[in-house]
Amino acid sequence: MRTNWTRDEIAALFDLPFTELVFLAAEVHRDHHAQGEVQLCTLLSIKTGGCPEDCGYCSQSAHAASGVKAEKLVDVEAVVSAAAEAKAAGSQRFCMGAAWREPKDRDMPALTDMVARVKAMGLESCMTLGMLTGDQARALKEAGLDYYNHNIDTSPEHYDEVITTRTFAERLDTLEEVRKAGMAVCCGGIVGMGESRSDRVGFIHALATLPRHPESVPVNALVPVKGTVLGDMWGEERPIDDIEFVRTVAVARIAMPKSMVRLSAGRESMSEPTQALCFLAGANSIFTGDKLLTTPNAGDGKDAALFAKLGLKPLVEDEPMRSCVLAD
Repeated sequence: MRTNWTRDEIAALFDLPFTELVFLAAEVHRDHHAQGEVQLCTLLSIKTGGCPEDCGYCSQSAHAASGVKAEKLVDVEAVVSAAAEAKAAGSQRFCMGAAWREPKDRDMPALTDMVARVKAMGLESCMTLGMLTGDQARALKEAGLDYYNHNIDTSPEHYDEVITTRTFAERLDTLEEVRKAGMAVCCGGIVGMGESRSDRVGFIHALATLPRHPESVPVNALVPVKGTVLGDMWGEERPIDDIEFVRTVAVARIAMPKSMVRLSAGRESMSEPTQALCFLAGANSIFTGDKLLTTPNAGDGKDAALFAKLGLKPLVEDEPMRSCVLAD
């Protein structure tokens, strides 16, 4: 797959007439993925709140006045129980997220136990724990972790407007450690954080020019949470229109044709036609359930009804993890 995209090429995709862009993305999708199948993933917060990072979108930041309280790492058995429920509801992947800048070495035995237990159920496993050292990445890989999520969030140019406690380069360093350990990468970001079209171009460009495309690319729409910097800035206003969001999904599909493009946070406030356009434009993965880490999600019932209306079905995989494909 191409990793030498230029910004001008990606900008030209964004500038295509909307129907032409979606048509092109749909063609690319059909060339590389099963039609009418969407991967179902479940996300569980295994350590909520108290994160020292100052990400302007995050209700779990210790800098936010969102009312989210810091909690300890949850018990392994609770994670196993939640994973069993997710599998029974049809999820293929179980994602575990902790509100940390980075895990401590003392936490690693519990984390690797969670991974091993989830894998034993036949589920794909994913974790997002913040920055990793090489030793930590190798320990997670040895435990059986399939994917590690570490989002770049936005373009390199807009990044400092959103986060100041961790650099863009540090995020790339963690992605490199994940790759060196032999795990697949889940990496995307959030749109609607006050960025420009040029920043959305830069965001896709940064992902599509990594040495290897992320196997999963979550595309989130900002969920404004009161008490966070961006939540207080935007309030009830929707900071990105639906057509521009679909454009972003379509360009991600074209630039990274084999990646799973996940329609992630913000879906609960999207209309059914908007979600349908996202699936047409190449999104083929969602988080299911009624909650993500701390924000609401569409819910299993609504997803089942939407799938029935659109003629979609959960992705069927013959192997525990596809070698060429991959929600925070």
